[in-house]
Amino acid sequence: MQTSTKKVSMHAVTLAALGVVFGDIGTSPLYAIRECFLATHLSISHQSVMGILSLIFWCMTLSISLKYVSIIMRADNNGEGGIISLLALNLRTSRISQNKKIYLIALGFIGASLFFGDGIITPAISVLSAVEGLSIATPAFNKWLMPIALGILTALFLVQRHGTATMGKFFGPITLLWFLSIAAAGIWSIIQTPFVLTMISPHWAIQFIAHQPMVAFLTMGAVVLTMTGGEALYADMGHFGRMPIKMAWFFVVCPCLLLNYAGQGALLLRDPASITNPFFLLVPSWGLYPMIGLATAAAVIASQAVITGVFSMANQAIQLRYLPRLEVHHTSDVEQGQIYLPFINWILYVSVLILILLFHNSANLASAYGVAVTMTMLCGTVLITTYAYGGWKWSWYKIALFAIPFFLMDFMFVASTSLKIVAGGWVPIVIGAVVFTILMTWKDGRAIVINRLEKDALPLDLFIKSATMSNDTKYVPGEAIFLTGTPNIVPHAMLHNIKHNKVLHERNIMVTVITQDVPYVDAKDRLMIETLDPRFYRIFIYYGFKDQPNVPVALERAYQELGFEFDMMHMSFFISRDRLIHTVGDGMAPWREKLFISMYRNTSPVSDFYLIPTNRVVEMGSQIEI
Repeated sequence: MQTSTKKVSMHAVTLAALGVVFGDIGTSPLYAIRECFLATHLSISHQSVMGILSLIFWCMTLSISLKYVSIIMRADNNGEGGIISLLALNLRTSRISQNKKIYLIALGFIGASLFFGDGIITPAISVLSAVEGLSIATPAFNKWLMPIALGILTALFLVQRHGTATMGKFFGPITLLWFLSIAAAGIWSIIQTPFVLTMISPHWAIQFIAHQPMVAFLTMGAVVLTMTGGEALYADMGHFGRMPIKMAWFFVVCPCLLLNYAGQGALLLRDPASITNPFFLLVPSWGLYPMIGLATAAAVIASQAVITGVFSMANQAIQLRYLPRLEVHHTSDVEQGQIYLPFINWILYVSVLILILLFHNSANLASAYGVAVTMTMLCGTVLITTYAYGGWKWSWYKIALFAIPFFLMDFMFVASTSLKIVAGGWVPIVIGAVVFTILMTWKDGRAIVINRLEKDALPLDLFIKSATMSNDTKYVPGEAIFLTGTPNIVPHAMLHNIKHNKVLHERNIMVTVITQDVPYVDAKDRLMIETLDPRFYRIFIYYGFKDQPNVPVALERAYQELGFEFDMMHMSFFISRDRLIHTVGDGMAPWREKLFISMYRNTSPVSDFYLIPTNRVVEMGSQIEI
């Protein structure tokens, strides 16, 4: 009976993974085969069709099945995946020097920045590709394709604030129906031209490359579109676990995708004119409108998965102090990962709208898409190779055996897609550059601020000694909680409280929240309490980068361990509200300092971020020159 329960549970999780993990790569058949021919103006022949199909088969097998599913997914950070988690794993290894870790941080930021660009392009190209099927039904829809796509995406971004828990229940079954439908359409075409199944033979790809090397090189920039969303397999591992994702890929997604690609190839062998839209022309006339509806639903699910992924990545970056604090809403009382970031949501929405208005159709957007995917894949290969050396402690021989083939493949993809930069590939590069600049500026700016605070501040132990020995120190009833990011020096808020109010509280507690490079911190490891003096205490609260910080709840537990009565109405939370002033001198470039100051001024209040009641907060202002 227990075994049966486990099987049902595994099947249910696998079905749920289908709806979240594979939405992006699952909608690639809508445009990938078409772009392989149209993007390079390749004539349709027996050799070109079979060559491209063979390239697709072997690229998916090597890059997705082998690299991502079989190797990269082994690098789990306490069950979590994704480029931020992989970066955290690398920063934890002792075999890599601190100087080299700086470059790894930059590389991780580049990958995260490109993922943000992917979050903008995926909704635009997926939904546009789906609604373009209407033009196959009747040309009368041509002028309505963009308005329909914009309307669908507007509705999608509007519902984000309500959460996706309810819709998420239907994502798995709808996506399963989508994969089975595209497989059935492919099988029907393969039955008519069974020879197309010989695409699994590598000689077609080798022959295509040997006879037309330059064309094959250019085509690789479109072949990579069949692998868009491959990184999501690793990024979403924390939600579902490694095994359900592997099962879904090998038993459902991969076979269905390859059958559809083979079916589209078989159609092109029979009717080269169908290159205008081989996916929808593969479907019989009676099934066209249902397939358009199903494709639109699949595109919306793919877009939702990417949007959720961007929310999750941004939240992780905030917790790790790589981004300024932003407003975060938890849309589910049960599911911790269900979050909504209003600022990120509307930035994504406006960016998607601009993209659609700028590029008009999915064919134009495909040029922009490939660049982001290939560069993200290259960043992932570098990080996993580094972790194989530092974390898994592989031998140089084993590392070379893994790294060299995948580096060559990734460099070829990057080189091929780089030729599309002028045609639209500049979009993800610009988006990535902006996000990367924000991440690095915030990281460097915080380091400068902390350095200024520690340089000009009074050591905490000297202050406590002076306060306890002085007869002039006045204490008032109550408890003062000082939130500080520099636990060894006197908080600015405490100094200002003494300066303006001339008193200290009977009990003064310095609280420092530390986010560790693990997804979650166990409750038993949440607190570290130090008694510095009968009137002074220091509490460290530890969270993982996927935990939701809640300072009052952590303090209540700390009070229990200290034997104090916890009464929020007798507490005052003192928070320093620093005002940054730009000065000429050491530090960042002037424009970066001004950008950092602007971000610092617009961060979400500390009290909101740590769920502290606003009526218990006292803000003390200070000025810091950077």
